[in-house]
Amino acid sequence: MKGLRLAAALAAAPVTLPVLALAAAALAGSGSLWPHLLRFVLPQAALETLCLLGGVGLVVVVVGTGTAWLTSCYRFPGRRLLSVGLVLPLALPGYVAAYAWLDVLHPAGPVQTRLRHLLGLTDPRAIPLPEIRSLGGCVLVMGMVLYPYVYLAARAAFRTQGVEVLRAGRASGAGGMLLFRRIGLPMARPAVAAGAALALMEALNDIGAAEFLGVRTLTVSVYVTWITRSSLEGAAQIALVLLALAAGVVALERWGRAREGHATTRPEAPERQKLPLSAGLAASLACALPVLLGFVVPASYLLWAAWMRVAEFGLPPDLPRWIGNSALLAGMATLLALLAALPLAFGARRDSPGRSRPGPGVALLRLGMLGYALPGGVAAVGLIIAFGWIDDALGLLGRWAPMALSGSMAAVVAAYVIRFLAIPTGGLDAAYARIRREVDWSAESMGATAARLLWRVHLPLLLPALSVAALLTFLDAMKELPATLLLRPLNTETLATALYAEAARGTYEEGAVAALALVVVGLAPIVLLGAGGLRKVVPPAG
Repeated sequence: MKGLRLAAALAAAPVTLPVLALAAAALAGSGSLWPHLLRFVLPQAALETLCLLGGVGLVVVVVGTGTAWLTSCYRFPGRRLLSVGLVLPLALPGYVAAYAWLDVLHPAGPVQTRLRHLLGLTDPRAIPLPEIRSLGGCVLVMGMVLYPYVYLAARAAFRTQGVEVLRAGRASGAGGMLLFRRIGLPMARPAVAAGAALALMEALNDIGAAEFLGVRTLTVSVYVTWITRSSLEGAAQIALVLLALAAGVVALERWGRAREGHATTRPEAPERQKLPLSAGLAASLACALPVLLGFVVPASYLLWAAWMRVAEFGLPPDLPRWIGNSALLAGMATLLALLAALPLAFGARRDSPGRSRPGPGVALLRLGMLGYALPGGVAAVGLIIAFGWIDDALGLLGRWAPMALSGSMAAVVAAYVIRFLAIPTGGLDAAYARIRREVDWSAESMGATAARLLWRVHLPLLLPALSVAALLTFLDAMKELPATLLLRPLNTETLATALYAEAARGTYEEGAVAALALVVVGLAPIVLLGAGGLRKVVPPAG
């Protein structure tokens, strides 16, 4: 048991490494750059980040909660199809959606070109559409991609609330918005808070969509300060501010979940009321619009642009290399994350029964899950600093040349593991909750050691959860952009960084194939969501 507890401690310890390294580097100062950052960079970046989070939070809560209520409690035309379609925007990373919308609404893009042709106009600026490269455009694009986090959590809550409570509300004359505001929303508030926190963490981690759409967030500022100004200390100081915002999101989520504590009765889906034709069509439109804006339009454009590019020039010659690099990095990170999650979940299982306070195993599990609250840019800068120290120490010992770790794939894999360790850890912890304690007691009565119990008894029962966790971890790692941009070795491109590079150069058609590949990758968990009822809802703070 001591060996497994040591393994759990070693698995959880790396999560603290970036934070400790950031704190040490920030305290060391950034020389003459810090006054410039404090005066010209931080106030504007912090303000734009807060405005982005506020706008995205409002969009995802309104859209996610509203569509979840409609599809859970009412019958209207297309409800079944739309209830599945509302999950599809999860397949698009925010930077892919921004990339697509930029070209769709560009003066030379398909929308304005077709409108000018219909109206007989020749001036490219003749149709003054709202500017997509703005804070409002970024809020709308990211909100339409991230609302499924709230939709999934709220729908699960609405579908398992006490049927008797809703019936009593309807019997007392409550209906429509009154029933939703007085009964439905308060009962689902903890789930809505959890889903909104996940969406905000994704928005805080974003770098591609914000930069493409002209919003200078803290995450973008970390990248610019490190890459453009070559100031690691300055990037560390901005990253600490970003980390404080992430902690604030987690605290807000916990406050939101604690505000209401409604007990539910038996978990039975509420009866769906059939809406009149006009109201039903309005509900269909309300549910279809997020699907169109969040998935159908950008995905259709990417498919068309990729087809045009392939038909004229063929597949990009570097596409196999991009896919190979992405799969290799994500595969290594997935394997390490699963190996680290097993002792963490097993240790929490062994320490939880019969204790009034969580044991060390539970504490280590929560520590291991904290990495999900670290934005990719924060984890990347912290690892650059920490691995730089290790490289210097190894260089003094004469073992390896400098940059042995910080300039290698090991840094990228480490960032992926730290960020996404919460996915397999949370999945295994939930799977353990479904395994009866009598299984453990029976094996121990036969003389099974802790290691044998894990290997011979628990592991076969955990294989389904392990499989799902491996898929989700792999797919999230494939799509990770900020950490990959900051940590990748020279001349190493993944699908995400190749798309970013093409968009940065303005050659959108060249990146369409990479963007479409990322969308196809993202569709895999959506198939699971529709087929098996899987919900990708991982608590951001354990």
